[in-house]
Amino acid sequence: MKNIQSNEKVDFVILWVDGNDKRWIAEKNKYMHFTGDTRENRFRDCDNLQYLFRGIDKYASWVNKIFFVTWGHLPKWLDTKNPKIRVVKHEEFIPKEYLPTFNSNVIELNLHRIKDLSEKFVLFNDDLFILKETKKEDFFKKDLPTDVYCEYTQLASFYNDTYYFMKANILAIINKHFNKREVVKKNIFKILNPKYKNFNSLTLQSLGFKKKFCGFWNFHSAQSYLKETFRKVWEIEAEALDNACKNKFRCSTDLGHYLCRYWQLMEGKFTPKSDETKYFIYLDQNENTVDAILKQKYQIVCINDAYTHINFEKAKKEINGALKKILPKKCQFEK
Repeated sequence: MKNIQSNEKVDFVILWVDGNDKRWIAEKNKYMHFTGDTRENRFRDCDNLQYLFRGIDKYASWVNKIFFVTWGHLPKWLDTKNPKIRVVKHEEFIPKEYLPTFNSNVIELNLHRIKDLSEKFVLFNDDLFILKETKKEDFFKKDLPTDVYCEYTQLASFYNDTYYFMKANILAIINKHFNKREVVKKNIFKILNPKYKNFNSLTLQSLGFKKKFCGFWNFHSAQSYLKETFRKVWEIEAEALDNACKNKFRCSTDLGHYLCRYWQLMEGKFTPKSDETKYFIYLDQNENTVDAILKQKYQIVCINDAYTHINFEKAKKEINGALKKILPKKCQFEK
């Protein structure tokens, strides 16, 4: 792997889709006959992206550039002339045989192809918000991505959701290339580390499966990556990735960026860290989410739009109201 200097710049990558864009809707409708997850909540706009940018400006001003990945639409308020912002359309980096795509997994698996993206980058989805001060070392330390190693067994057959099938597909590839005993022996102090706190107990339970990895905890947070990992995985598993990237929508045969995360864990190319994040879901009752935002309990929160049956407008109003209270002022990335 390329020798990456500790002073190398770190970029952020943000994925966004405007589910209200009529041109985008017309394009998507042409492919609705494809198998996959086409639920409304996969694409609807929560109208709070500006708070992610405000959080970055206030609490992560050290970032080099923000690569804003989009189908082609842009928020009306975004100042694309800001020197820290680079707008990247899908067609600029995703191979044409996979386009158009409405599958975030496909977009994420090809991020390493973005021109001028730093060798060190942090992936943000548009449902993440920074609520406290951060530093570069929270994401990269000792020239490596920071992460929490936590083995966690979760069977896809228990859930009718493409996400869990994707995890199973990724694990099949991981177990194909890595011997669990060798990985544990080589990286025991990264696999079990005081910084992980209670997550260590989950890993200890899974260590009983000595031959195979049964799963890993995914934190639904900002994920630190080395571009070199993506290039390596594509070189080794080109056919599997090629097939997965042909899925127009999320489906049970997907692979995703977590393949690259797990690969980094397997190779020990990460630095242990504490978990400073929290995962919430849009619900009709948002008291816990609003309270966590107003009190800024966590460094980063994910507020995921996971359900279609909720009173979405009510939930959105409550959460966005809380975000506005702690991040009321426009930032340098807004017009």
